[in-house]
Amino acid sequence: MHRDASPRPGTTGRFDLVSHWHLDAPVERVWAALADPAGWPGWWPYVRRVRTLREGGPDGIGGVRRIDWSTRLPYRIAIEVEALEAVRPLRLRGRSRGGLEGEGLWLLRADGAATDVTHVWRVRPARGWMRALSPLLAPAFRWNHDGVMRAGEAGLRAHLRGAAGRPAAGA
Repeated sequence: MHRDASPRPGTTGRFDLVSHWHLDAPVERVWAALADPAGWPGWWPYVRRVRTLREGGPDGIGGVRRIDWSTRLPYRIAIEVEALEAVRPLRLRGRSRGGLEGEGLWLLRADGAATDVTHVWRVRPARGWMRALSPLLAPAFRWNHDGVMRAGEAGLRAHLRGAAGRPAAGA
């Protein structure tokens, strides 16, 4: 289930985007995959490349990764994400800058042998044209985000099952 909110009035194009995933895998395995962004290109179709710009501490805090994304729309976006918080295996929080500025939060909850995941992404586009057109283009931005997240969910599900290869970007 995915729920994506429109830009909030008076917030100059800020988006509150929320996605919910239910994965048939133990929380520790889901945590291990999400806490390792360098591995995301192997299972998340829209993640093109992840580069480490700064190593973090033993828990990853302070580390900065540049994540290059393709999208369902005709543009690519690069964001730098700094790890702010890691509470194993429950919560990951990071700050983004670059193409999108804001914060992201992964929340994990064990559900028997499965895991419920909630991703909250509070961002605003950094590009002036995207900010200016956010009220008009919000439905397209939400559609794009939803598709990128659905592909990530499908890719992670296949990865956790041990399936070979990446799902197609349109999955």
